Amino acid sequence: MDGRRWNELRPVAIHRNYTRCAEGSVLIETGNTRVLCTASVEGKVPDFLEGSGKGWVTAEYAMLPRATSTRTPRGATARSFEIQRLIGRALRSVIDLSRLGPRTIRLDCDVIEADGGTRTAAITGSFVALYDALTKLINANEVVSLPLNHFMAATSVGMLQGGHPLLDLCYEEDSHAEVDINIIMTDDGRLIEVQGTAERPFERPFLDELVDLAQGGIKQLILWQKKALKLENVS
Repeated sequence: MDGRRWNELRPVAIHRNYTRCAEGSVLIETGNTRVLCTASVEGKVPDFLEGSGKGWVTAEYAMLPRATSTRTPRGATARSFEIQRLIGRALRSVIDLSRLGPRTIRLDCDVIEADGGTRTAAITGSFVALYDALTKLINANEVVSLPLNHFMAATSVGMLQGGHPLLDLCYEEDSHAEVDINIIMTDDGRLIEVQGTAERPFERPFLDELVDLAQGGIKQLILWQKKALKLENVS
């Protein structure tokens, strides 16, 4: 609906060091969706990890009351709990918790504006905030080396009416989609999580086509992450 190609991401921007106090902070924009992701380092772990020598990574997620066209009340919802658990799982999948040491990194993801893909934007932005927090621990000689095994990012794919695939759906596109899938993937193409729903059944080969479409988008998002971290140039 905005003139982009069916296999093209919405415009992406990743702004690091967006707030002053957090060990890592990122404002990520994907189209009109904007999410502030902050990483806070805490010198303790949950009770079930006490004495293990391992660290922990977890997340919280919330939408500001006017992130959407109508105001929503403040407070946790079943949806926010589900999304923050997803973000935490995704980040933990690529970090070596034993090398993190007995500390917790907590990612707070606050949606400033929502136009579809808030959870995938939160995951993609949180990885950069986590990377910065880990780098500060290394610079402070609290962690020996970067305990990350892979880069990772997330995006959405869908099927519009008529069987047309589409990458990185905005809200309007998502609301008319017959299939809507969120996909999280590593930089070497391995799947972390696939969340999908369909208004009508579809054939297995189309799922493979959508996963391939998401992989192309995730490769681009990881390039944007590396550009923001000054690890790679992106044209």
